[in-house]
Amino acid sequence: MLAYLTAVAVITLIYMLLTVGLNLQYGYTGLINFGHVAFYAVGAYTSALLSLAGWPLYLSFPVAILAAMLVAAPIGLLSLRLSDDYLAIVTLGFSEVVRIVIQEEDWLTQGVNGLSRIPRLFGGIGNSGMSDLATMLLLIACNIVAVLLILHLVRSPYGRLIQAIRDDQVAVEALGKDPSRFKVQIFLIGSGMAGLAGAFYAHFVGFLSPELFIPLVTFYAWIAMIVGGAGRTGGVVLGTLLLMALLEGSRFLRDVIPGVSEVQMASLRLAVVGLVLILFTIYRPEGLLGKRKG
Repeated sequence: MLAYLTAVAVITLIYMLLTVGLNLQYGYTGLINFGHVAFYAVGAYTSALLSLAGWPLYLSFPVAILAAMLVAAPIGLLSLRLSDDYLAIVTLGFSEVVRIVIQEEDWLTQGVNGLSRIPRLFGGIGNSGMSDLATMLLLIACNIVAVLLILHLVRSPYGRLIQAIRDDQVAVEALGKDPSRFKVQIFLIGSGMAGLAGAFYAHFVGFLSPELFIPLVTFYAWIAMIVGGAGRTGGVVLGTLLLMALLEGSRFLRDVIPGVSEVQMASLRLAVVGLVLILFTIYRPEGLLGKRKG
């Protein structure tokens, strides 16, 4: 039971890190990124491949962050020319391009067969339970640092500027400020955080395949952000916890509802999450910690 709870906590913390980066892009700057999973995948595969090549993890993790940011750079530059709806379409399409490249370039990624035997974090300190516990503690520390840095950022003059870009870019331009470089910077930072989350994921599960990086991962992060409150860092934390509680708690519905197959249960779980999102959209559109309007 302890091993299960630790594993759930690790996955929750990975999604939290992923969502914190997305919230910086959309919640604070207004950049609609429907392809967040692409940078998550780049970080995961970069760190996994480097570690399999013999690199120590303390080097593969920073390179994974850098790789995610480099891949995000062209999309960030595109964001300067695209309106919100077109940026959403482009990022969604880009995530599928990344997944297909991972799938087809099997000389490097092993394609649909997947990468296996990826070194685990803290694999040398004892059994898998101790390794998972150490990974959980490191992820807690990373999330705390990420949250504190973002809170410091958004309360600074820089943070007030990016929020002004979100609220009224034309007014920012009228004041003589160029929002372009700020939008690119935020897109890169958020993507780098996704890359870090991906590196943690790769070294926790020990196996990667293209099917793990479908658009649903991005939309889980969006759900967590919307439920908690976009533009509220504390809301992201709360929203991620609630999302994972729903996803994991719904696994036990099969014990309550007899005669339901595994396939039907998977669909039912998504239906439960969708219903919760609909209810939040109707009755609490600003999220749990968002400010009520009107």
